[in-house]
Amino acid sequence: MKETEPSYLDLFSSSILKERVSLFEEIIKKCTLCPKSCGINRFESKEGDCRSGYLPIVSSCGPHFGEEPPLVGYRGSGTIFFTNCNLSCIFCQNYDISHLGYGKEISFEELAGMMIHLQQIGCHNINFVTPSHMVYAILKALLIAVPRGLRIPLVYNSGGYDALKTIELLDGIFDIYMPDYKYAEENVGRELSGARRYPIVAKTAIGEMYRQVGDLTLDNRGVAYRGLLVRHLVLPHNLAGTDEVIDFIAGLSKNTYLNLMDQYRPCYRAKEKPELVRRITLKEYDEMVALARRRGLKRV
Repeated sequence: MKETEPSYLDLFSSSILKERVSLFEEIIKKCTLCPKSCGINRFESKEGDCRSGYLPIVSSCGPHFGEEPPLVGYRGSGTIFFTNCNLSCIFCQNYDISHLGYGKEISFEELAGMMIHLQQIGCHNINFVTPSHMVYAILKALLIAVPRGLRIPLVYNSGGYDALKTIELLDGIFDIYMPDYKYAEENVGRELSGARRYPIVAKTAIGEMYRQVGDLTLDNRGVAYRGLLVRHLVLPHNLAGTDEVIDFIAGLSKNTYLNLMDQYRPCYRAKEKPELVRRITLKEYDEMVALARRRGLKRV
């Protein structure tokens, strides 16, 4: 196998992928896929925090040119946006999808077909947006898509609130991890996203992701084929604890690809919290970029 070929091909050929599907099938019978551990049997109910059963629910599918340059390349990142979420962010910019449930339940065969279509139109990767609650569906669809010729990297694009056991069982399936690291303080994660223990959960998950794939690696075209990218949205008044987030990332690896995002705007229910009623200032953003550079991060 070539160095740039996705590792899930090996797992498929050795039947390990099929074994992982069976393991996840047992997990969602009393669901602990994410740290909320609702315990819902998702073959029988959609009453868990993610409001999802066992089938994939998709809001959109297509090439995306607004992602990070190493993912977009020349032909776009092939995004599949899943509906619902295991977080409840009060400022979510995609609240119609994550909170209001905009999307359609589809079959595993249809999800596999989306992957193949995105590859056929030239996308560099399959970018699963909000996959934490849809891991079982993704792997079931892979069992169909790989024999049909799927050969491009898979991107795990999550909110960072991922269970360690789930990430461990994904070893070798996703070549690229792109989690958020949203908050450095537990009380902020709980208040703004309904996530208990967010910082320790995110740090543990991101650490395991890094162990699996290492620093972001690019081919000779500048397109990513393996590695970790971390996203962090800078909030007004440093509510997200960006300085502490930067310290963690720098401690992980000075070569970590970190996207410090400046596009916060008060969406959905953000105006319920006075600190979130405005966008960030240029000064707030520039200070954090400068801090990241002082901490030795090379890819900001």
